[in-house]
Amino acid sequence: MNTIIKVLTLVITILVLMSLAFGAGIALGGSGLLFESGVVQAADQPVEFGVFWQAWGIVQKNFIDKPALDATKMTYGAIRGMLLALGDEGHTTFMTPEELERQRTEISGSFFGIGARLDMKDGFPMIVAPFDGSPAAKAGVKAGDLIMQVNGEDVTSWSLNEVVDHIRGEKGTTVILTLFRPDENKSLEISIIRDEIKVPTVTWAMLPGTKVAMIRLSQFSANATEEMMKAITEAKTAGATSLVVDLRSNPGGLLEQAVDVTSQFLKDGNVLQQENADASRTPYPVKAGGLATDIPMVVLINRGSASSSEIFAGAIQDHKRGKLVGEKTFGTGTVLEPFMLSDGSGIMLGTSQWLTSDGRLIRKKGIEPDEKVELPIGTAFIYPELVKDLTVDKLIKSEDKQLLKALELLGVTPSN
Repeated sequence: MNTIIKVLTLVITILVLMSLAFGAGIALGGSGLLFESGVVQAADQPVEFGVFWQAWGIVQKNFIDKPALDATKMTYGAIRGMLLALGDEGHTTFMTPEELERQRTEISGSFFGIGARLDMKDGFPMIVAPFDGSPAAKAGVKAGDLIMQVNGEDVTSWSLNEVVDHIRGEKGTTVILTLFRPDENKSLEISIIRDEIKVPTVTWAMLPGTKVAMIRLSQFSANATEEMMKAITEAKTAGATSLVVDLRSNPGGLLEQAVDVTSQFLKDGNVLQQENADASRTPYPVKAGGLATDIPMVVLINRGSASSSEIFAGAIQDHKRGKLVGEKTFGTGTVLEPFMLSDGSGIMLGTSQWLTSDGRLIRKKGIEPDEKVELPIGTAFIYPELVKDLTVDKLIKSEDKQLLKALELLGVTPSN
């Protein structure tokens, strides 16, 4: 009898605990591992989510490197993995509070740093070109310099973003760069005082021996339209009779800037269409009054051209306004809506998608060039910032075959 009473008491106790748990809106994990680790999950969560908590418990209990069990980093990593599984590569993303702040800074067009365009060359971070009048230029940094160390730390195995993060800093502070200058086969150490840098979203130059203006748009930031209009006006005044618009490695930016910048080159019709989750479409018409609607043009694109760059390229192609030269673009045609999380991080989630003006899908498709010209990784592009040191002979012998193809399509042969 005592045994029966004990069993009944245990059953009643378990039922009471279960009732309390469900009454509170939570359920204990379904497996023994979950139960042992003390993990609980909300009753309205998918059953599959129990596997996540199971994995979390196993890692917390058994991983050898206990100091590495940083809950914030692990949570952020899990969120990134979840969004990556959606397949909206290069667009839908998770951003830490620091990454959100950096994005706001870049879109605004200014930050504190040394003032130079960076890229990777043969696996090494390289100075593509210092901005005119920047701290980097004043300190003697030159295009082509390879960055070996930042403040004494070896950066040769770092990602480009890591290098940029360490070079940027508060105004008035000093950063020391250890550089290797291939042309002179020597290393040098340069101390640079950081200052506010106004990022030139649009740069331009007349290509030597031609009447072609090369206009580079690095991103569709808040001042893109204003700078593009200024560049077009100055190029025409300088005698330009045709344009090469360079969108290579342009990651995109603001939709409104994409519409306004593209409208500078079109007379009428739509710039793009936006397709919502219910399959309805909203057209974005060309804005009247463009400054370069008739001048012959070619657009340069590559695998790094994404988002708003693809809107621009798709519109130029659909309207038969000019040829696209280079490589197929990245294919990130979703409209990102920001969702802020409680700790200041956020999710940029694709909630609708972009189509070209003729209705072609951009997401996962990209924009195919009219003239395909692939360049090896590490090829040195010609940028407007570098044109001042460029001769006709150097232009003709350049590695930048995409630019040379653009000149060919425009019927231009550089000459002294």
